[in-house]
Amino acid sequence: MAIRIKRADLEAIKKHGEQTYPHECCGFLIGESEEGTNILHQIFPAQNEWPDQLVTTAPEVTTKPGAQPGYRVSAAVTAEPKQASGAAKVESQRNRYLITPEQWKRADAHARKHGLGIIGYYHSHPDHPAAPSGFDLDHSCWPGESYIIVSIQHGRAADINSFTKPDYTQFEKEAVLVED
Repeated sequence: MAIRIKRADLEAIKKHGEQTYPHECCGFLIGESEEGTNILHQIFPAQNEWPDQLVTTAPEVTTKPGAQPGYRVSAAVTAEPKQASGAAKVESQRNRYLITPEQWKRADAHARKHGLGIIGYYHSHPDHPAAPSGFDLDHSCWPGESYIIVSIQHGRAADINSFTKPDYTQFEKEAVLVED
């Protein structure tokens, strides 16, 4: 697999990551697939709606407070920060992102209006490598979609990589074919 991307779109992803630093940025990749290559036509920035002070506990599924019925956030419960049995980890927009179903509907409608589709997602890793985490594996794209990660080091874009999932068990790095 590979993704074809214009240099201007690559720079826009980097800029989005720098603008949201020290928080993670996120967004949609809008385009089409052709013979094993995702062709990016445009990015569609999203707002990171991960609620601050989310404390992870056991891997269970719970409903986000105030969300519409059926809206779910996995592996997390909202609460005042507290110690669970073992070490609890406070998560925030510094190390997580959340794209809501409402944002996905807007991006999908935008893509369809232009005769395109959502071919993947992008996000940043503030002060961490441009490599997927275990959380990314469990909560990210579908097989065949591209998953771009940009590393933002001390507020400046550094490495950028793209990955795909051949199945739900692993990521594979994909070629990034940059066009002017």
